[in-house]
Amino acid sequence: MSNYGFTIKKEGSIDFLSLGALVHRLDPGIIPFRKASHCDIHVSGGEFNVAANLADCFQLKTAITTAMVNYPIGDLISERVRAMGVKPIYRHFKHDGVRGPNLATVYSDRGQGVRAPVVFYNRSNEAAGQLKKGDFNWDEIFGQQGVRWFHSGGIFAALSETTGELIVEAMKAAKKHGVVASFDLNYRAKLWEIWGGNQKALDVLGRIVENVDVLVGNEEDLQKGLGIEGQDVESKSKLDPAAFIAILEKAVQKFPNVKAVATTLREVHSTNRHTWGAVAWVNGKTYLSPFCELDVVDRVGGGDGYAAGFIYGLLSGLEEQEAVNLGWAHGALLTTFPGDTTMATVDQVKAFAKGGSARIQR
Repeated sequence: MSNYGFTIKKEGSIDFLSLGALVHRLDPGIIPFRKASHCDIHVSGGEFNVAANLADCFQLKTAITTAMVNYPIGDLISERVRAMGVKPIYRHFKHDGVRGPNLATVYSDRGQGVRAPVVFYNRSNEAAGQLKKGDFNWDEIFGQQGVRWFHSGGIFAALSETTGELIVEAMKAAKKHGVVASFDLNYRAKLWEIWGGNQKALDVLGRIVENVDVLVGNEEDLQKGLGIEGQDVESKSKLDPAAFIAILEKAVQKFPNVKAVATTLREVHSTNRHTWGAVAWVNGKTYLSPFCELDVVDRVGGGDGYAAGFIYGLLSGLEEQEAVNLGWAHGALLTTFPGDTTMATVDQVKAFAKGGSARIQR
């Protein structure tokens, strides 16, 4: 196994455990919501997406700790969690038939050409935002169930005054039991402004990242979420990793426990045409993926696709460059499917990571 700077347990009954919010995304395709007459429903959530991708594509044993509500939307979401092969560890809430608590709704059209996708939310009275310290027995989960990797994210941390504290509690328990911990910063200013603003975000995210081995986030996430000073390097392109590398070096000086930082590189030419790459810094060395041109069907979830492939590579003990390439390949493939989670097979991912093409498979 490569020297990642942290030790991953070789075995466990759960390879990967997420903590986050489950949501359902309403997708009218290329039609804007103001003109929509029907839509598809995708089950999503940044932390769930990574667990689902690792289970369905990469065939790992994954689980999610989250809130679940006993009403038809909860039934729909629960069915999709099972279908993706993710083990649920739920804190159950009772719906009052009128006001909730609810499972959040994301409204997201796909855009087309020069028209960008539009995303907005209804997270009112969200059950996941009511989760708090003490809702899960982490010693039992991490100890008795033998978890290898734990993951959470910044959107869940921003939902309420209690969710960030729950992540801190879980991260500390993970470290106590020798579980690798990762965190996707996913800084969302609108969520933090509702109840605390940037200063609260810096406090909460800082205390979370103190316990993290692997960090996912771009230079904006690192600046706004962790208070890292601005870029020293003027990036000529969004595909140039120089700005990201410059700021991550400051981040790991502030948080020396962090041994790996990863992000995607994306140049958006139009809604349906992107140039796609990825980069990771692991234990002092930087690894850059190839680049490819994407004909995008649905861009939502591409970053989670990269994270899943990258984490799969590390959990499998692969060389760092191979892990980056697998994440890059899986994220690229994920944008060719509708919805937020994978429809790719591991063989497709490995073939593309090695330079595969779109020639017909017979």
